[in-house]
Amino acid sequence: MILFNEKPSPYDLSNLTLLVVEDSPYMQSLIASMLKSFGVGDIMACEDAKEAIDLLTITQARKKSRFVTNVDIVLTDWLMPKGSGKELLHWIRRHEENAIRFLPVIVVSGYATVGLSNMARDMGANELLVKPVSGMGLASRICSVIDNPRPFVSVPDYFGPDRRRQAMEFKGPDQRVMKPELIEVVHDKE
Repeated sequence: MILFNEKPSPYDLSNLTLLVVEDSPYMQSLIASMLKSFGVGDIMACEDAKEAIDLLTITQARKKSRFVTNVDIVLTDWLMPKGSGKELLHWIRRHEENAIRFLPVIVVSGYATVGLSNMARDMGANELLVKPVSGMGLASRICSVIDNPRPFVSVPDYFGPDRRRQAMEFKGPDQRVMKPELIEVVHDKE
């Protein structure tokens, strides 16, 4: 159960399954410990993007089973030598199966620069978390994905959550106007 100011939160995370993709055994263990303390029901871990792709292919590409659960949220390190978070995010957002394509992805990195933040956002990451990871930071990103799910956008060069986080009035001609035949409305159908 997530604790905020020593009060139990209204969240019941016992039915969630999170996939932690992290090449450092220490960070993998630290994040898993935090998730367990939040009350997350099932935590899976992989050391790189290639292993995560194999696991997601198996877990997401079938109907619910009492033996294997679907992954609900992916937490991935960005820089991993055997398969990066960038490769994993690219694979997820371009997958043909909606169960994979619509997965919320939280990128975790110790090298969080403005460039990395923009790249992760532009590739379809839902959230970015900077290492060293704090319990409050991790909990807030998970709660953000749960409480504020952004609609997904599909345009010729982007698929992922709407990158706009706030409604702002815009003065001038709309630069985002597209031909109707280029707009596709995609819904997560289960």
